[in-house]
Amino acid sequence: MKKFVLALLMTSAGLPLWAQSTAAAGNVNFEAERSRLSAEREAIEARFAQERAACYKKFAVEDCLRESRTRRRNETDSIKRQETAINDIQRQRAGAAELQKLDQKAATQRPQDEAEKRDQSVQGQKDREQRAADHAASRAATAAEAAERQREFESKQKAQADARAKAAQRRAEAPALAERFEEKQKKAEEHRASRERQNANRTKPRGAPLPPATPASSPKP
Repeated sequence: MKKFVLALLMTSAGLPLWAQSTAAAGNVNFEAERSRLSAEREAIEARFAQERAACYKKFAVEDCLRESRTRRRNETDSIKRQETAINDIQRQRAGAAELQKLDQKAATQRPQDEAEKRDQSVQGQKDREQRAADHAASRAATAAEAAERQREFESKQKAQADARAKAAQRRAEAPALAERFEEKQKKAEEHRASRERQNANRTKPRGAPLPPATPASSPKP
């Protein structure tokens, strides 16, 4: 409120002294002030018209007109300053009234806001704890997946190593296997040839019987 009174004193500097005091007290009649200023402006214009007409009757017409215009401009500028001060005071009063409404509204809402803030704080803490738990569970699941992938990788590596070892062993044993195979083939061939000879001998026809032996003649005496 002190700031508002100070602002009124500053903005009412363009008003007459009696209007400044009423503005500081908050009792200024803005419509009356505007009517007064409007009347003063009309009086200034009327006097300027009279002075201009009188100037044309003088010898130094331009000097007379210049002085009259200067006086008219100064008086008009004073009226404009007063009008600006009135407008500023009105705006500041409206702003102060709006701020007062906001303060009253804030005062009535403050307990509710504090309760809501507490609830939000509690909920925020729960949310943070839940996020931390979810993050920990995610890290654990990621670690378990990584361990499972490592086991699968090691199993594949072992299987590939075993396959390579068996292939190398087969390559190393190939000559001996080939030699044994050839030996078996050779023995099988010999056995087959032997059976064929035996079969041929069994099926060969027998020869004609030998003639009986003739008795030996006795020697002559």
